[in-house]
Amino acid sequence: MVLLDLKLPGKHGFEVLEWIRDQSHFDQLPVVILTASKEQPDIQKAYRLGANSYLVKPTGLEDLVEMMLRLQGYWILVNCKPERISLVIDE
Repeated sequence: MVLLDLKLPGKHGFEVLEWIRDQSHFDQLPVVILTASKEQPDIQKAYRLGANSYLVKPTGLEDLVEMMLRLQGYWILVNCKPERISLVIDE
């Protein structure tokens, strides 16, 4: 799973998301946007580009820890995923 912020130094998170989704060996890799933006255009664009989830960062540390625990609980413990995800990169 990739946690991806939209506001990155050097590249925008949307560019990174597009790159990930263009890589066939990452086709089953879950990408979760974790950002401060609550803007509907950002949310819509993220899903359009292939994000699996969009989360708005809470402002407090305790709330962020709680969000990460819930995220782990869902994506690691509850979510059904393929038996094996191959990340072998063909050259």
